[in-house]
Amino acid sequence: MSDELDMTLMFAMHDALRRELEFIAKTAARTDDDPRQILATAVGWEMFKKALHIHHSAEDEAIWPVMRGALTDRPGDLALLDAMEAEHAAIDPLLDAIDAALADRESGPEHLAALTDSLADGLRGHLTHEEDAALPLIDATMTLEQWVYYGQVHSTRTGPEAPRLIPWLLDGANDEVIALMLTVLPEPVRAAYQNEWQPAYAALDRWNGKA
Repeated sequence: MSDELDMTLMFAMHDALRRELEFIAKTAARTDDDPRQILATAVGWEMFKKALHIHHSAEDEAIWPVMRGALTDRPGDLALLDAMEAEHAAIDPLLDAIDAALADRESGPEHLAALTDSLADGLRGHLTHEEDAALPLIDATMTLEQWVYYGQVHSTRTGPEAPRLIPWLLDGANDEVIALMLTVLPEPVRAAYQNEWQPAYAALDRWNGKA
């Protein structure tokens, strides 16, 4: 087991998700136009959902089952894994409910605001719980090879979305995090990020006026 698993990707993703929750809340609270129409047509909403699904599904495939195999005789730790999986399962219905509210012109913006508040509370709570309790357990339990495999699963699921989601992930990250994340990429991918992907992302109006 390794005492020094590199959690850069994990924390960068958590920071990006928290950042986007702020945009979602601001969009849902807008009064200059119907916030349902703004959010429904915002590329930022689709990117957020896609990144969140990739992140959670990679954990569900490559982290929690591995942890369960290593912690079969530790009921307290297994209960934590149960909680992580339950918190994941609670998020998707909120995303579906928001999409339904965006399509329902009779529900009113107040309903959308309540749903986005629930999403923010639930996801922020999960991210904090994972950072405080699950990540230290992961670091103490998973091998370096298992952790690298998780990163590979995450990368594979990102796949063709990389030109948008890698700049999305690094938006607002400090220079050290950006350097660490880019170091693991092949040189042609780094060049594409710097010359094509990041400029295209910077020009993107993700939230229809940046809320």
